[in-house]
Amino acid sequence: MLSIDVLTLFPNMLSGFVSESMIGRAQKNGLVQVTAHQLRNWATDKWSITDDRPFGGGAGMLLKPEPLFSAIEELKRPETVAVYLTPDGEPLSTPLVREFAQEKHLLLVSGHYEGIDQRVRDCLIDREVSIGDYVLTNGTLPAAVMIDAVCRYVPGVLGEEKSLTQDSFSDKLLGFPQYTRPVEYRGMRVPDILLSGDHAKIESWRQERRLEKTQQRRPDLLPPISDQ
Repeated sequence: MLSIDVLTLFPNMLSGFVSESMIGRAQKNGLVQVTAHQLRNWATDKWSITDDRPFGGGAGMLLKPEPLFSAIEELKRPETVAVYLTPDGEPLSTPLVREFAQEKHLLLVSGHYEGIDQRVRDCLIDREVSIGDYVLTNGTLPAAVMIDAVCRYVPGVLGEEKSLTQDSFSDKLLGFPQYTRPVEYRGMRVPDILLSGDHAKIESWRQERRLEKTQQRRPDLLPPISDQ
């Protein structure tokens, strides 16, 4: 079973997400366990302060090292991979998601304000991950995104394992167009090839569409064309 702990100032942001749909079923089936922890529980002052102004000046506040050190050290196990969600981390990708799905325990650290004290990153964080080139108000939503992406690769979580091989980015190509009933709707008809029952031709058509879409939308995913 994959165990995931999330350290955040906003645990309620995760509660509904992890109890519904795929993640909720995975937890009920004992495949995944997700627990959100309130960082303020590790603050030692009577006001439960977790942030302070950054040295050197600048806008915003920074999460203090003391609560983070205490919380991470308490929650860490020998097999733990501690992940800090941050815009300047390595991009979340399918290979990275697959790697994380093989772990036994993930500890996701959600930043807030201007981030966390660098000493926490230097001493306690194993990986730093970004879900995109943009900034959110805190790292709890990125943690939810990562949880969803990782759990899909935990054996047994998906009802149809084949869908993993058909996803966008599964082999550096985007997904193919999909259709369902009715065959015709508002003058738009499902491509005849998908109604043919010829699975080899259908697979070829799908691969052609994937390559076509990738060339149009994400040519950076394709290998460079050799000059030779």
